Parts: sequence; structure tokens; C-alpha cells
Amino acid sequence: MKYKYPHTILLLMLAILALSASKQKKKIEIRNDFKKYYDQYEVSGSFALYDPQKNKYIFYNQDQYEQSYTPASTFKICNSLIGLETGIIKDKNFVIAWDGIKYQNPNWNADQDLKTAFGNSTVWYYQELAKRVGAKQMKFWLDKSKYGNADTSGGIDKFWLSGGLRISPKQQIEFLQQLHNNQLPFTQRSMDIVKEIMIKKDTSNYVLRSKSGWGFQDNTDIGWYIGYLIIKEKVYYFVNCIQTNDFNNKNFANARIDIVNLILEDLKLNEK
Repeated sequence: MKYKYPHTILLLMLAILALSASKQKKKIEIRNDFKKYYDQYEVSGSFALYDPQKNKYIFYNQDQYEQSYTPASTFKICNSLIGLETGIIKDKNFVIAWDGIKYQNPNWNADQDLKTAFGNSTVWYYQELAKRVGAKQMKFWLDKSKYGNADTSGGIDKFWLSGGLRISPKQQIEFLQQLHNNQLPFTQRSMDIVKEIMIKKDTSNYVLRSKSGWGFQDNTDIGWYIGYLIIKEKVYYFVNCIQTNDFNNKNFANARIDIVNLILEDLKLNEK
């Protein structure tokens, strides 16, 4: 078979290959100067920001990007999706009654719905949710969504807190990206509800969706702040993972979020 326009076809193929190569080419920027923000709060850790518009990554301490840590309360994103998908939670207003146990966080000492439980990071709500989902369904959905190492050892109400579940900063960003792009194996309704309860700030210029977490692993405090920022239809994914062995560090709780805010301001992405 002979082609009438072989040169045109060749040029078209080359153009397609060039476009494909340009899309795949990853840009990396290392920002060692971000260390000053971690030093300011007397913690160690790492930061990553992914700009899909430019296929660009900005890293501080890139060595930690593929290391795995307990997800702690950042798992509430996935836990919410599973609760909705299994029908255990009907909608964002689904209430679980407070068990009457007095918790150190006063915001936990009341009945909670999905919105308040996510916003207050109410551990008991999500523990009860996990129990109602059950070990079999929980493991099925962790495997299906490829969440971290999908390890549910350590108890159905503890596996993401003190059990075997681990996730890396890289996997956190990938999960957030799949959520934003509606590519997770959950219904659109489930993903839309979780994206709604994740909203931390919604202004005329930007929308911030995020979740913090604080766990304990290998005699070390692990802190997370993950999320994504949409500015004029452009999206930026971020993950901050901090660590300390100083259990008297009063800066730790604030450091998770404050360091991200300082970096976003440095990158001129904060409240544009």
C-alpha cells in the first residue's frame, strides 16, 4: 500500500512524538533554602509541590519523597470516601452520636456529622465509621484505591493511627491528584462530597482543600499537612511531612500548616 502524502504523515508522526515527549518531561526544582522554615519550628521534614500545568516538582529534602510514614488523620480523606461508597455514611450530614467519653479536644465532645468530624479531625467518629465498614470491606477499598501500602494490620479502628498503614509524600500527592481529576475508583457523588468537606478556604481568587495529621512512629512524632490549591483554574498539589523526637516541642502542631503557608508565600502562591 502506498501513501499519497508520505512526508505529511512522517511530519505528523514526529509532531505527535514531540508533543508526547514534552508532556512526559518532568521538571524538578530543589529548594534547600526552605530549611530555614523547618529550623524556625525546630523540626525536620520535607516538602513537595507539584504543578501539573508545567509538570514541575518543587522539593525540599527530596530524599523523603518516597519514604513511608503513618498517615494519621490524613487518612480521613480516604476513610470518608470508603464510608460514603459503602453506604455507611449517607451524606455530609450523617451523624454519629458522641459516646460520652470526655476528650482533650473539646470540639470532639458532642455528636458529629461528617462535615464537623472532618473539620475537627474527630478521631472517635472515624474509628466508629471504620468499625461499621468492617475489616473485609476496608481492605477491599484500600486495595482498589491503591492507598499507601493498604496494610490494615493493628486493628480496624487503629490501623491508620498505630497499625501497619503507611503512605509516602509521593503517594499522598498522587492520591490527591486522582481525587481532583475524578480518577479514583469511587462514584462521582462520593468524591464530590469529600472534595466539599475538604475545603479550608474558598475566596474569589482561590480554593484550598487540605487535611492535617499527627501520628507516632518509631519513637518519632510525624506531622502532615497535605492538599491542593486551585488558583484561576490552575491546580497545585502540596505535601508537608515533619518529624521530631522532642516530645516537648510546642511548635509541632502549628509547624505542619505554618511551614506550608510560609513556603506558598515564598512561591507567591499564597492568597493570590
